[in-house]
Amino acid sequence: MKNNPFIVGLDIGTTKITTVIGEIGPHGTVDIIGEGTVPSEGIKRGAVVNLERTTHAIKQSIAAAERVSGVRVSHAYVSVSGHHVKATTSHGLAAIRRNQEITAADVERAIENARAVPLDPNLEVIHAIPQEYVVDGQEGIKSAVGMHGVRLEVDVHIVSGSAGPLANVRRCVQEAGLVTEGFVLQSLASGLAVLDAGERDQTVVVIDMGGGTTDVGVFRRGNLAHSASLPIGGDHVSADLMQILKIPVEEAENVKRKYGAALPELADQELTLEITTAAGVTHAISAFDLARIIKPRISEIYDLIRDEIDKGLGPVELVAGSVVLTGGGALMRGVVELARERFRLPVRIGRPRGVSGLTDIVSGPLHATSVGLVLYGATHEDSGLSLDQLDKAEIKAKPAPTPKPETVTGPEPTVIVTKTENRPDAKPEKPEVKKEPRETKVKAGPSIGERMKTFFKDWM
Repeated sequence: MKNNPFIVGLDIGTTKITTVIGEIGPHGTVDIIGEGTVPSEGIKRGAVVNLERTTHAIKQSIAAAERVSGVRVSHAYVSVSGHHVKATTSHGLAAIRRNQEITAADVERAIENARAVPLDPNLEVIHAIPQEYVVDGQEGIKSAVGMHGVRLEVDVHIVSGSAGPLANVRRCVQEAGLVTEGFVLQSLASGLAVLDAGERDQTVVVIDMGGGTTDVGVFRRGNLAHSASLPIGGDHVSADLMQILKIPVEEAENVKRKYGAALPELADQELTLEITTAAGVTHAISAFDLARIIKPRISEIYDLIRDEIDKGLGPVELVAGSVVLTGGGALMRGVVELARERFRLPVRIGRPRGVSGLTDIVSGPLHATSVGLVLYGATHEDSGLSLDQLDKAEIKAKPAPTPKPETVTGPEPTVIVTKTENRPDAKPEKPEVKKEPRETKVKAGPSIGERMKTFFKDWM
């Protein structure tokens, strides 16, 4: 990629695959010149489960981005997520000769000593991120090069992934026509895209809520200090709705996106949904009760994040100053308010920043990782760019609208959803349900109230 002026970010997720093409401008800015997003196929919880389908989807995403940009690309930075990703923090030490300045070679020696921790032979190191340095007991040093001392110490956050899943992703990218320039942890990429200069000087928790996984990164004074990938995400909310409402998962996903809320009190109090199954059984459920199904799962995700941070760094309220939510799950109504309730910290939605160009397309939380991959490449290549420089290029375009659920072609939907108002004089319009002639009548199963009661009992 050294001879290629374009920087490509390839975000391979469970629900979508996004390719973003960036170019370093003449004034030290990163211009987004191409974007392509397609539904993901062959990926489950961050890992490849079908090579052929995954390769095909990656090809489609790359082709869409190349059509928009009008250029051909050959290399890409690829996101990594999933339960196979492991992270640990190791301590490194290097002795410095008396009356000599600390050199870049000394720093590298300390980092290499930290990386020398025994790892599972099946693991492949993705990142070795140095934290602050300590010189002769003096802490809080951002750069030790040029200083005097006899003892250099550094804590290094080491991120590794299982060799098998990484090899599968690398193969899919290669067969799609690209060379993997490097793997980048999803939470690291998202943090680079959504954190501003002020937040990078503090300790911030970045939560990327995807479909199959939820990725967590704790950034301390600009460095990734703790990370985790939880095998639970928005798809689990859809699965809950599918189970309770007895509807196909595609319809559950549409209901979640259109009418879902993470807090019942923030749901549309005037909204009632009539859900009719293919069996001809019609259930009415209010948006309030719909949110009562969604809230326990979102709460569970937040509780798992709290446990992860508490175990690794200490109580989240004490170690962090704020929380930033990003990813597709951050678009649901009430997730910010529920996060404030669970973490007892300031919470906001994180949107990509520090780029120009197609900002109306990539300014939403859905593009946090893909834009972050481009920024990672821009700041790790020979361009000499830093995040502080890129902060000057703020996104001025309005945020991209929430994408509409994809239209499913093929057989007619088995579920019809109608919107009615909860008014005494309102008469809900009965949807027409096409039924095949049958000799026996289909008996209605347990009512929605009974199924919800059982569901909440199980949660308790």
